[in-house]
Amino acid sequence: MAKKLDAFERLVEALEGLPSIGKKSAIRLAYHMTIVDGFGAMKLSHAIEHALSIIRTCKKCHNISEDELCAICSDPIRDRSKLCIVQSAKDIMSIEESGEYHGLYYIINRLEYLDDRHLKGTVEGIEEVIFAFSPSIATDTMMLYIEDRLRDHPLRFTKIAQGVPIGVELENIDKISLSRALNARIEL
Repeated sequence: MAKKLDAFERLVEALEGLPSIGKKSAIRLAYHMTIVDGFGAMKLSHAIEHALSIIRTCKKCHNISEDELCAICSDPIRDRSKLCIVQSAKDIMSIEESGEYHGLYYIINRLEYLDDRHLKGTVEGIEEVIFAFSPSIATDTMMLYIEDRLRDHPLRFTKIAQGVPIGVELENIDKISLSRALNARIEL
């Protein structure tokens, strides 16, 4: 009876736990790491370990950062009159890649994690709040809730244009469509 490859199977299972990695891809990656390029696998392992020890969230906007404040919040050239509310740091990366937006950001991935006081402090000095959510009933509800929480502030609320297909994550939208959606945002 053949001996099982427990270590290899554990590696395949771990890789399968990553987004968009199925069984076949996990096996290919595990084989490549263990047989073809052990040095590359060690380099990857050390990069993951280092990232886990240094990456955290920005205290102001919740973006990923290696410092207390992310590069966007600490950039004095950013337009501090605009605040784009997104659901994840991946959304910030997608919008930044479009090159069309130069304001600040705030991440709210779920309403139950929303800190009203923190958000209200963040909107001080802000003139326009832009919602950059993938369209859905849940995100429409979230926008209404946030607008209600901020009703005491003199803010203009807009959302990105509906050129963004329903059910598609911002990270999967091409640069041109995302750029046009940001430029064609509408008043709420």
